[in-house]
Amino acid sequence: MSTLEEKQIATIRTLAADIVQKANSGHPGAPMGMACMAHVLWNEVMKYSPKDPDWMGKDRFVLSNGHSCALQYLMMHLTGYDSVSMDDLKKFRKIFSRTPGHPERHATKGIEVSTGPLGQGICNAIGMAIAESHMAATYNKPGFKIFDNYTYVLCGDGCMQEGVASEACSLAGHLGLGKLIVLYDDNQITIDGDTSLSFTEDVGKRFEAYGWQVLEVKDANHDTTAIRAAIALARQETGKPTIIKCKTTIGFGSSKQGSHDVHGAPLGDADIKTVKEKFGFDSKEFFHVPEDVLKTYRKKVDEGKKLVADWTTKFSEYEAKYPKEAEEIKRRFTDKLPEGWEKCLPTFKPGDKAVATRSLSGQVLNALAAIMPEIVGGSADLTPSNKTALKCTGDYQKATPAGRYLRFGVREHGMGAIGNGLHAYGGIIPFTATFLTFIEYMFPAVRLAALSGHKHLFIMTHDSIGVGEDGPTHQPVEQVNLVRGTPNVFMFRPADGNETSGAYKIAIEQEFTPSVFALSRQNLPQLEGSSIEAVAKGAYTLVEEKDPDAIFIATGSEVSACVEAAKLMDGKYGVVSMPCAKLFDEQSIEYRRKVLPFKVPIIAVEAAAAQGWYKYAHHAITMKTFGCSGKGADCLDYFGFTPKKLAASAAEWLKTTGKAVKEQGFAVAAQFEPPAKRDLHYVPYN
Repeated sequence: MSTLEEKQIATIRTLAADIVQKANSGHPGAPMGMACMAHVLWNEVMKYSPKDPDWMGKDRFVLSNGHSCALQYLMMHLTGYDSVSMDDLKKFRKIFSRTPGHPERHATKGIEVSTGPLGQGICNAIGMAIAESHMAATYNKPGFKIFDNYTYVLCGDGCMQEGVASEACSLAGHLGLGKLIVLYDDNQITIDGDTSLSFTEDVGKRFEAYGWQVLEVKDANHDTTAIRAAIALARQETGKPTIIKCKTTIGFGSSKQGSHDVHGAPLGDADIKTVKEKFGFDSKEFFHVPEDVLKTYRKKVDEGKKLVADWTTKFSEYEAKYPKEAEEIKRRFTDKLPEGWEKCLPTFKPGDKAVATRSLSGQVLNALAAIMPEIVGGSADLTPSNKTALKCTGDYQKATPAGRYLRFGVREHGMGAIGNGLHAYGGIIPFTATFLTFIEYMFPAVRLAALSGHKHLFIMTHDSIGVGEDGPTHQPVEQVNLVRGTPNVFMFRPADGNETSGAYKIAIEQEFTPSVFALSRQNLPQLEGSSIEAVAKGAYTLVEEKDPDAIFIATGSEVSACVEAAKLMDGKYGVVSMPCAKLFDEQSIEYRRKVLPFKVPIIAVEAAAAQGWYKYAHHAITMKTFGCSGKGADCLDYFGFTPKKLAASAAEWLKTTGKAVKEQGFAVAAQFEPPAKRDLHYVPYN
């Protein structure tokens, strides 16, 4: 290690300590321990351009142990990213700063994915590696490696322990993702203490069993030569992903090094002094970057510009020879949709065959996929049930990376996180599918899709007690409300074919909002009055009556039941379909009052939990318990969701409380609340 290199690595360590100390919050230990790895990656190995962080030809980098983000921020500053100034480093963890407490994709230009929940980042990286191999197989031509990047990951013991990482890493080995390289910070410390307390497995043998190449650097505190050599070996292995076990000491240089005390708290003034003196820095100087260190790292600015220029020249040559492919690449990476794409959406009319919305979803997905090559995804071993097989393409496998259908196996959580990585790579609209009940297995990935702004289609079938014989373990009750309560996610529960097409239309049009589709197993009729366009309003009047005695408002399979229930009742009853509550909340007060007028009793009907419905209705006929095992029709009858039982229940309520509502004119919140603004996580970062 040269004297300059020693100074560069010491700068990383002291700067990381200062950043956390100034914030009086954060994790100094991992950045100090991983300094040599970060130096080799950012200074020598990775292909990137600090002044063009969105360049599609760059290597992808994921900090899976996101709590160590001070390391990523300081490396971005040292190498010349405009998004992270020295002042930004001094604002670490301050409200609205560009250096939040864990990496956030939208807050800091150059951050690929939002990480922090351990295990998610390495799974995102697997999605990125899949995306690279798929795009290369689809668009590269002889002499033109337009897509030719590696995906690098830094991760720690916590990521290795999370089940989601096991799911995704198993799949990565099966798929032979040779351009995925993981540097594992093997420091043997977690928050509780030494990993001997709970984590004594042989990680290397585990990954060998997954089908990975496993390498080791025995002294990653100092030995940059060994780190370089391991990465070089990793790049030579094209048929397997590689994990490099880098033995480090957490908080290297601190008097607390090697202990959990240095994991998640500032070092303290005395220890900061010790660290700086140990590495030959003035203990009275803070946030100090020696001039020769900064000058060396900033060479990456000009190097990056040259990389982009050379790639752009090559792409221009490619465009001249393959104009159709080049145009498609540019369209996909600027998030533009094909001209007239919405014309492919199927429409339905009353009298058409009754079909389950899961099957209708399959029709719509295939219609879109046939004209939109950016649609890539798959199912967690439920393809026949989810109806997600794509007729226009084959499977993505190690030998067939041009395929667009992924067989995720029974790995829901890993699937969701991989899907987010597919979107983060660029040029891909991912879809992932399972039963709605099992969205809970993958919900951390759904939540991160919303927080990060990933346009990700979560196709969830078997959406209610109508599932039937599989029983309450497979019958969703609370899941719909879990999704509705999450910011920046659309929950669509369509009632028929037109609403299914309309839900996909809205989902595809989004830029930063993921969508969840709750789809029925049982067949549903095509409804009079439904349309693709109506879905954009979130809720609309399906059955209109002048001066109605009451209005039913329902979603999904319960809409047609309400239509039939209204026919059985004495009087006049309107029916409102609400395929997406969030979209309805965004409509004007005038529109919402037209759909849900004053002095009319409103009855919500949904075979799910009641929470949230009293914003729209005076009374809710919903699930109060878990379901039961039996034929779907029998379950719906037992819990009161047949037309006959809905009519009886509504009539009984209207004799009592409903009567008072009509006489006194009690209002609901949806009649008064101002139009909701899209509840994106995004805030005005400086």
